[in-house]
Amino acid sequence: MADQSIPKARASRTAGTTETPEAALDGGVREGASADTGTAGTEGISRRLLLGTAGATGLVLGAAGGAVGYAARPAEATPLASVGAGQVMFHGKHQPGILQGLQARGHLVAFDLAAGAGRKEAAALLRRWSETARRLMAGEAAKQDDTDVARDAGPSSLTITFGFGHSFFGRTGLDEQRPVSLDPLPDFSSDQLDRKRSNGDLWVQIGANDALVAFHALRAIQKDAGGAAKVRWQMNGFNRSPGATAHPMTARNLMGQMDGTRNPKPTDTDFDERIFVPESGSNDPAWMANGSYAVVRRIRMLLDDWEQLSVKEQEDVIGRRKSDGAPLSGGTETTEMDLEKTDKAGNLVVPINAHARITRPDQNGGAAMLRRPFSYHDGISSDGVPDAGLLFICWQADPLRGFVTVQRKLDRGDALSKFIRHEASGLFAVPGGAAEGEYVGQRLLEG
Repeated sequence: MADQSIPKARASRTAGTTETPEAALDGGVREGASADTGTAGTEGISRRLLLGTAGATGLVLGAAGGAVGYAARPAEATPLASVGAGQVMFHGKHQPGILQGLQARGHLVAFDLAAGAGRKEAAALLRRWSETARRLMAGEAAKQDDTDVARDAGPSSLTITFGFGHSFFGRTGLDEQRPVSLDPLPDFSSDQLDRKRSNGDLWVQIGANDALVAFHALRAIQKDAGGAAKVRWQMNGFNRSPGATAHPMTARNLMGQMDGTRNPKPTDTDFDERIFVPESGSNDPAWMANGSYAVVRRIRMLLDDWEQLSVKEQEDVIGRRKSDGAPLSGGTETTEMDLEKTDKAGNLVVPINAHARITRPDQNGGAAMLRRPFSYHDGISSDGVPDAGLLFICWQADPLRGFVTVQRKLDRGDALSKFIRHEASGLFAVPGGAAEGEYVGQRLLEG
């Protein structure tokens, strides 16, 4: 995988500090930060070595997302005092916010182009957004009317990612450039979708390890939209903060399950072909080279029902131990699951409808995707139950072979299905990263 390009040193928004070339490790991150996690790491560990430590194979909820149950690896363990120093590069082969480790805070927001806005206005908007993303990710203030919300903070591993929805192409007269892979997702049995909180012309993913830095970026992106686009929906999420555990470990979701054990690793020989659109030999249009497709699902967890189960019952639903994520067939978290193992009574140790069994790639023709979710909690609903769950985000080169394949399998008998509800959905084409001097989507909008 090609290294991301390294921008020139820029002034930080933190008064009196500047990033210099000497302050960066290979890959263009500040000292103590990992180029791929965007978070402070152990000094002297190379970017490629960190890539090799990605969580191996994954589980589970988010599978709640219906996807292969894989999630991006947890961020490297970091002293909290150094969290603000983490920096991710905006320019590179792929957009930021895909390969980096899980961030503590996230905002997902979709926009619809304003009436009368077309290709010209969209190009101007993506140019503004890209410049704002570049500045904020480098720790600089917004170019105009900065709110000062993040004045005292470093970049905090901020990433900003942009994508295009199915409807974007008709509104900009670019129907012939719309990828076939962006065809609408089919309906699934667990869907109870709110159409007002689904899809959209444009999608922006914001992540950071500081809540104020993430909010600052959200406001800047919203302000940049101006009269060209209006917010369609917005969702806010979170993960465990870097440094909150004694050592790096797989994240947990709001059901208390370890979530992300079997995520594909960048060191896998077929990682790129599963996750990113190739530069040649693909049915996708040329502007999608090095890009990926993001499936976004808001998945309500029916926590009151889930928490009525015993730990043993919860483990049978998932197929893994709750304490350490190990398969019920034995071993540690990363031990290969033995699907044929039985107990003394002759019953399968991993139940036939266990979530981790159904979502395994070898049970789905090799279908896999890179999961990188956020949890969410939006208070208590009018019926007195928590409005909480997973903002499921998965990345793949082909959503039909990835997400759709696995979700259809889950539809046919996943034990977890009765404890979750898919309430919103979106599919977005996320083009490759912008080179220095370019903006995201330029090859589409100016091609």
